[in-house]
Amino acid sequence: MTASPYPESVLVSPDWVVDRLDRFESDDPGYRLLEVDVNTAFYDAGHVPGAVKIDWETDLRSEERHDIVGPDELEQLLGACGITDETTVVVYGDDSNWFAAHMYWQLTYYGHPDVRVMDGGRGYWVDHEYPLSTASVSPPTVQYGKPLSPPADPSIRASREDVLDAIGTETVFVDVRLPEEYRGEITAPPGMNETAMRGGHLPGAKNVFWADNVRPDMRFKPPSALRDVYRSHGVEPSDDIIVYCRIGERSSLTWFALSELLGYESVRNYDGSWTEWGNMIGTPIETGE
Repeated sequence: MTASPYPESVLVSPDWVVDRLDRFESDDPGYRLLEVDVNTAFYDAGHVPGAVKIDWETDLRSEERHDIVGPDELEQLLGACGITDETTVVVYGDDSNWFAAHMYWQLTYYGHPDVRVMDGGRGYWVDHEYPLSTASVSPPTVQYGKPLSPPADPSIRASREDVLDAIGTETVFVDVRLPEEYRGEITAPPGMNETAMRGGHLPGAKNVFWADNVRPDMRFKPPSALRDVYRSHGVEPSDDIIVYCRIGERSSLTWFALSELLGYESVRNYDGSWTEWGNMIGTPIETGE
């Protein structure tokens, strides 16, 4: 198979994972594979051998604060998955890695040293008949190691205050949602129940659909094609960029493509996204094209 144009330090191929399945299937804390799906039932139907199940609804966000998990919660989750601060973590999932990219972003924000995404995610793995297992995986619990507080890289996260401050400046907002969401015709993708009171988009935002990052087989487009996607929308490597969606998972995929694959220097993920912005009183919103 042709070598990936992207560094293995951030993106690994399915074949890379296959070559290390014996490590992932063992209790070796040096390697850990995590599956995090939008449809949390997929894991039980069959997963990559050795993969540990992550439930995005309960594991990646704090129900009490309606926010991403805090550093103590994340340390507990990682330790329960057999992960220390020296573990190579590989994440993958359905929908071309929506929540896998979101977990990668959270781990990067808090400073886990070695986290990577499996290109193509669950869909590519299943479609190309790589091995599957239905065995539940529960590695021995370990102590994570170094504290994850304070966040190691706060520069990759935008708050609502950051967004308010950036409106009317040269900062480029990239809305990765469906065109219908962007125009304000709907407030969530069909079948999703976490919505907002108002529809529309951030003032001046450019609508670059998240799926434009990937090929039909769900693997990332090569660098030249990926750059062309953003250049065609007037998004340049030198721009200060804030990406957003509805709850921060689709925008994590775009953040990953821009920041980790293309090396754009200033890309922040507004993970509060439209469920926060569209439910606040008085925030500026545009509708239509």
